[in-house]
Amino acid sequence: MSSRPSRRFLSHSGLLRAGLAAALLGAGTLAGLQQTGAQVFPGHNTNAPVDYAADRIELQDRQDRVVLSGNVDIRQAELRLRAARTIVNFTDAGSLSIQRITATGGVTVNRGTEVATGDVAIYDFNRRIITMVGNATLKRGGDTLRGNRFVIDLNSGVSAAEGRVSGTFSVPKKN
Repeated sequence: MSSRPSRRFLSHSGLLRAGLAAALLGAGTLAGLQQTGAQVFPGHNTNAPVDYAADRIELQDRQDRVVLSGNVDIRQAELRLRAARTIVNFTDAGSLSIQRITATGGVTVNRGTEVATGDVAIYDFNRRIITMVGNATLKRGGDTLRGNRFVIDLNSGVSAAEGRVSGTFSVPKKN
């Protein structure tokens, strides 16, 4: 395939319009995960349009996906995802509706001062869930949480961590 974007892709701006979310859990659920008790990205508008920028784009029609590579920067409202490479899966029922974004390579997802990092992130648009895997870190203000995998439910704003979890809680300073 040519490195030039497909005319079909460019004519369907609706492809990257939907909520940004991720699910590496597949058939699994949040059961068995430790709840961190923190709300992450509360109030995020998962229905906002999704904007993207990358060094290269490739439309793979037969696989119903788009591959963005090189300095990928995806934004939805105030939520921002950056990675070396992403695969955007969609349904091709005439409307090209986004289903999932899988990001790899130094993944960072942030909104304001809340920052989640990991080796891989999956944003499942149907479930409105972001899953961070591999060297996952979640920072909010002065608090830090590290674990093998984080699941951020954008519907409830609640995050959960799995594996050996460690972190730092900030303490209010006395005058």
